[in-house]
Order: sequence, then structure tokens, then C-alpha cells
Amino acid sequence: GRRRREAAEEEVEETPQEKKLRLAKQYLEELRQLGDQGAVLAYSCAWVRVLGSPAHILLFLQVQPPDPARIRVLRGHQLPVTCLVISPDDRFIFSSSKDGSLIKCKWEVDSGKRLCVVPGGKKGTEERHMGHASHVLCMAISSDGKYLATGDRNKLIMIWDAATCKRLHIFTGHRDAVSGLSFRKGTHQLYSASHDRCVKVWDVAENAYVETLFGHQDVITGLDSLSRECCVTAGGRDGTVRLWKIPEESQLVFSGHQGSIDCIQLINEEHMVSGADDGSLALWGLTKKKPLALARQAHGEQESQGLQQPYWISAVAALRNSDLLATGSHSGNVKLWKCGEGFRKLEHLLDIPLVGFVNSLKFSAAGDFLVAGIGQEHRLGRWWRIKEAKNSICIIPLKQKTIAPSPESPGSS
Repeated sequence: GRRRREAAEEEVEETPQEKKLRLAKQYLEELRQLGDQGAVLAYSCAWVRVLGSPAHILLFLQVQPPDPARIRVLRGHQLPVTCLVISPDDRFIFSSSKDGSLIKCKWEVDSGKRLCVVPGGKKGTEERHMGHASHVLCMAISSDGKYLATGDRNKLIMIWDAATCKRLHIFTGHRDAVSGLSFRKGTHQLYSASHDRCVKVWDVAENAYVETLFGHQDVITGLDSLSRECCVTAGGRDGTVRLWKIPEESQLVFSGHQGSIDCIQLINEEHMVSGADDGSLALWGLTKKKPLALARQAHGEQESQGLQQPYWISAVAALRNSDLLATGSHSGNVKLWKCGEGFRKLEHLLDIPLVGFVNSLKFSAAGDFLVAGIGQEHRLGRWWRIKEAKNSICIIPLKQKTIAPSPESPGSS
């Protein structure tokens, strides 16, 4: 009886829609095991009709080690790169750094050219020039590629026209550094997180503030969202990851890391991944309060002041709706991981050598390249400095083969 109660406490109460989704996926898996592919296709269509939303097809990928000579390095930032995003069409990269400039880079992916630079300025002069006047910590781009949002240490969120690099609006309201931004997929609704421990919701198209959500007991260090009207956040040293259900004004609390949780990203609508300064990488299901899988000391250990300390996980990335993850630290490499055994195991695939602090990671939408933002320092502080590192953007080509989810039907694309 005690074990049943403990198991029940770990389970998060499902909404009717989430239950339908779980049962549909369970039935699809049973059909796959029977090898009845026609029935799988027919039931997939029925699943879409029941839920009223497009089904997410999980891609199972094999990645080949990239040739180091083919990794392209884009130089332009004078100080460590802190954040970056890739445009939805995979044509451009936008990046920012501690120098306060916003390279609305339009770095062009194919040519590597820097198409636009928005210079920064001194604190308090934001109204007189276009750029930020302090470290830019986070950025997000809308799924239609129209709007770009950037957040800085000076509590400001700036909204930009991604095509023209023109600043459109400034949102104020946070009482400390803005540390996380994400557009809800398919909309212009923007979520923001801050060191003031709260999450705010904005309507970018209307230049309007919507609401504020409270709950974290320490600074929020990261935020992500997908299509649903909810977002997930990493709560630093309060040791929790939280799922915020916006319409219900409620939150679900997840715990499992021992250190400060510094980065987070959704893999799909049911799973997410997070990294912490205790060196651990956690894989979560949104119906379980504890991690489904935990890789401790994912990047190994370093000697610091005579003690063996784990390398901090400073960045995580997930190729949406696949089983492929990437993590960054200052250990000298980016690591690729696979979510194995139905998202219940983390399997290390390969290492990609990169010198410096990996402060940001993003997969292209097509999954054919990975972009890393590299700095001589950590994006949030100056605890260490790696002099031989270059403040740069690294574009890492990925060769992949897509594997059918059923062992009975091994296809590739």
C-alpha cells in the first residue's frame, strides 16, 4: 500500500486531453509491435481527429561524427557569446554577447556573412539608440520568423523586426535581469522569465502585457515552450523545474537535480531535458515528478582548488520531436545524446571537440546542423576564463539517417 501511494504521488494528474494522447500513443505502440503498419496509419488519422491537433511524429536518428575540418567558425563578437537562435527557415542565425551589441545577424548560414549589426550603448541610453546597453542573456524568434525578442541584464525586453533589424518596441516590467524568452509556437504570444523569480506573458502583436506568474523560490535561469499554452522553466538553486499551465494559472513542480538548474528545453509536448551545475543531465516526462533518466557528471570532472568538481552543464538543445539531444560545458567538447528505451534512458553517442564555454546550443529545424555559441567565460559570470577560446559562433554539420520507429520496418530518409 505504501508503494502504491508513493507511485501515485509521483504521478501528475492528467487532463482529459493528456489521457487521450497517452492512450493513443500506447495503442500506436501496440500496433507497431504487431507490425500492422496499415492500421497504424489509419489510427494516426483517427488520433488527429480526436485531439483536434496535428500528431507529432517522433524521429529516431543515427548521427555520424562530424569532420572537425567542416566546422565553420563565425567571428565578430568581441566578448563571450551568450545566446543565439536560428530562423525557422534555417537561413539565418541571430546572436548576442556580453558586449551588449545585438548582431541581428543576420549571420547568413550558407555564406557565413554578417548581414547586420545593431551596436549597444551606455546604460540609460536605450531610448536614443537601437541596441541594448547591458549583457544580452536570452533571445527568441517567433515561429513565422516575423519577430525577434531579446532580454538583457537591465530588465528590458526588446522586440525587433527580424527581416529589417528595426526595433519595434521595448517591454518593461521585470524587476531583475531577463534570463529566458520563448514564443509560443504558431502565435505571437511571448513568455519571459527573470531573476526576479517570475514569469510574464506578453502579446507581441498588440504590444501588450498579459499577466505575471509566481512560484519559483530562486532566480529563473531558463525557459522554453512549444504549441500548448504553457511553458517550462528552470529554477536555479530552488532545485525545481516547473510546468506553467497558463489558462489554469497553475503549475506542476518537478525535482531531481542536486545543484543549480541552469538550462532547459522541451523535446516534444511530453518530454523535456535540463542541465545543472552539479554536472547532471535530466530527462523528464511531464506526467512524472522525478526524472525518467539522469546522467550524473555528464561532461566528467575537473580539478578546482584541489578538489574534483563536475563540469557545469551550461547549455542543452533538443532536435524537436526526435530522440537527439546536445549538451555543452567548458570541458572541451559538445556531447550528443540519444533518448533510449522510450525516453527512459540517456545514451551518450559522440563528442564534438570545441574549446571554450558553450553558452548556447541550437539545432536547425531540419536537423542537418547544430550551432554553438562559444565564449571565453560563462554567460552568467566570470568564475573561470579560457584564454585560448575564441568568442564565436560554430556551425557543426550533422550527417543523419532517420530510422523507422518499428524494428519490423527499418526505413530511412
